[in-house]
Amino acid sequence: MKDTKKYIESGILEEYCLGFLDEAEQAELIQMTTLYPEVKEALHAVEQKMEELAVSSAVEPSSNVRQKILATLGFAEESTEPDLHNLSPINKNADHEHWLNVLDHLIPEKPSKDFSCEVIREDDRFRQMLVVTKVDVPEEEHEDYLESFLILKGYCECTIGNEFFKLQAGDFLEIPLHVKHNIKVTSPYVVAILQYEFVES
Repeated sequence: MKDTKKYIESGILEEYCLGFLDEAEQAELIQMTTLYPEVKEALHAVEQKMEELAVSSAVEPSSNVRQKILATLGFAEESTEPDLHNLSPINKNADHEHWLNVLDHLIPEKPSKDFSCEVIREDDRFRQMLVVTKVDVPEEEHEDYLESFLILKGYCECTIGNEFFKLQAGDFLEIPLHVKHNIKVTSPYVVAILQYEFVES
């Protein structure tokens, strides 16, 4: 007869719950729970404690991550990932919260790069890009497209000709043709929708 107290205190029950035992060790433990009620009761207690620990330390995934996990497991019949092929042009009435929701899966929580740009729409009239930047945009001007942007996160300052603007999340700004302008980032980083609207020469 085994010393069940010593067996229980050996840590083998915890190793079983964590999946560390090989097949022979698992078989032995199952046999022990059959022969000795105190081992079975102790195993149940360990399983319950681990379950409580998992629940208390669980992190709620974002809706996009949740859907990907469910799809991988075969529980999601349809993907709910936003369709980026039919995005609307941005303008002064654009809702930045809507854009944040649509592009959530593309926006890093803590950007590691100084600058990143991803094209999210491109056709004969518009090019839209999701920009994440920690660096300023030097002075420039455009002759063949109207530039505009919608701030999704962060703060920046923009000088357009002789005009000065302080911008934050939700602000939209359109830059006229043939006017010099620059942008200074005033927060750790800025996330924005940058849009080029091509005009006929």
